[in-house]
Amino acid sequence: MKWTALLPMWMPVIIPDSNINLLKHIRLYSLIICLLIVHASVAQKRKPAETKSESLRLREAEFAFTEGQKFFVLEDYSKALLYFQKAAELAPENATIHYKIAEVWAKGVKDEDQLQAAVSIENALRLEKKNKYFYLLASTIYAGRNQFDKATAALETMLKEVKGTEEHLFELAALYLYAKREDDALKTYTRAEAALGISEISSLQKQRIYLDKGKINDALAEGEKLMLAFPDEPRYAMGYAELLAQTGNRNQAITTLEKYLYDNNEAGSVKMLLAGLYRDSGQQEKSHQLVWQVIQDPQVNLDSKLLMVSTYSAQLAQKNSNPSLEKFLLELIKRLETDYPTDANVNIVAADVWMSLHRNDEAILKYRQAVHGGTSNYEAWQNLLYLESQTNQLDSLLHHAESALELFPNQSMVYYFHGFGLLKKKQYREAAYALEQAKKLSASNPAFVSDLNTLLGDCYNGAKEYSKSDKAYEEALAYNPGNDIVLNNYSYYLALRGENLDKAEKMAAQLIKAHPTNSSYLDTYAWVLFTQGKYKEARKIMEKVVQGESVSATHWEHYGDILFKLGEVDNAVKHWQKARESSADHTRLDKKINNRRLN
Repeated sequence: MKWTALLPMWMPVIIPDSNINLLKHIRLYSLIICLLIVHASVAQKRKPAETKSESLRLREAEFAFTEGQKFFVLEDYSKALLYFQKAAELAPENATIHYKIAEVWAKGVKDEDQLQAAVSIENALRLEKKNKYFYLLASTIYAGRNQFDKATAALETMLKEVKGTEEHLFELAALYLYAKREDDALKTYTRAEAALGISEISSLQKQRIYLDKGKINDALAEGEKLMLAFPDEPRYAMGYAELLAQTGNRNQAITTLEKYLYDNNEAGSVKMLLAGLYRDSGQQEKSHQLVWQVIQDPQVNLDSKLLMVSTYSAQLAQKNSNPSLEKFLLELIKRLETDYPTDANVNIVAADVWMSLHRNDEAILKYRQAVHGGTSNYEAWQNLLYLESQTNQLDSLLHHAESALELFPNQSMVYYFHGFGLLKKKQYREAAYALEQAKKLSASNPAFVSDLNTLLGDCYNGAKEYSKSDKAYEEALAYNPGNDIVLNNYSYYLALRGENLDKAEKMAAQLIKAHPTNSSYLDTYAWVLFTQGKYKEARKIMEKVVQGESVSATHWEHYGDILFKLGEVDNAVKHWQKARESSADHTRLDKKINNRRLN
């Protein structure tokens, strides 16, 4: 008794990608397999020689098979396998049973599962050579075991034995590629074209193979063939033009797209590509004309327009000055703002342009419009926080940092800017908390952690948690022993506290050795020497500072303090008075001047 099986299955086209798991591409996607097992008394008459015991055996096999299929559909594969194996014992010459056993084993993850699957599908093929689904499953099983020769052989046999299976030539070609048999893959894609016609899959795959082999002309021929076969499909013309440009044939690429636009003037994507080629070849006027056409074309989506503007913005950022390009970009931005007045992404691109032009006020305005419009674009938020920190807009910085933390609670830079703003506002403990959060999120970035430790040292010093401050500074110096900011601040704060002055002097000396003319660093060194009672040495250092071009009130005051310790009271008072003239804090200086004393 022979059973028949209807197997409505389909196979996806496999396109090789080294980053995608092989099995994902070559497994069979099965619909529910419907097996029509017709009872002997209805579907066919028993043969005269068929004995009663044989009939009973086949009935038992039918029952076992039906139960196995039921559990297979329910994805209870262990029970399904038991019933299928029972059916195989009762009807060992039935190919469909062996196929189903193979299908169950193929779902296993162990090597022995796949081996059993291979044995079972080979039994099925031994008994039935005209069922394409048997070959497809065999190919999948062999490929999963990296037996590519067997996998390709199974498909080749199927193509010979089973008519109408040419659609699976793409799977065969993909397997040849996995097996590093590029020549066989090329032949197979050519066979697919002969049987099924020119297609994107075959042409693009052949292009990749030719490019890997360095056969540029053959690759270009494939691109041109695809473009000519589908003249109404712009992406094929673009693909061919891009390949021409990438292989040093930019002029031919331009000619190709110009010809395409002559017949298809509404192709906005082609205009975008051609504008870029014009730009790269120095034909700026032609490029700008096409860009304007795209910007004004309602059929071109906004994302494409913004991408194009961003490309020109990046070009502007790479050049020191280009008034013509700058004017052109601003005109594009103005047109986009007119056409899309409330779109947050338009504001972001406009802000990026202003930022590239170093026009921070305009950039901040546009970034604020974007974030107030509800954008979740992280870079827009980060750029806004950066610009507000750079322009010392601390209240706005803190407001936007707090809003950004709700959207991006795992972004270390948001905590950084929040902590930076709080530090500037002298909210030291709150600043330290924010910066510690940034530090936790930045363990894989030691350079950034070092910067955070620098700020944490300042925070903890301001909060008078000196041991934590020293620890943060030490960690920063462990990463970068030449950190100027740490060497300056750490040594200065130690001097103010009168602690570990030898260490403070070494750090300050190291600092001015690297920066012998920096007035702030010289002042720090002088103050460390002053704290140690080395007044003459401190005076020599401070004289370099007060003879410089940028002398602050603090410098005059420190010089006066040194002179006082050297007994030059009149001279000290004179320099305190100079400090008072440029200082907003008169109380302390007036006391010094009036009392003619340090305290």
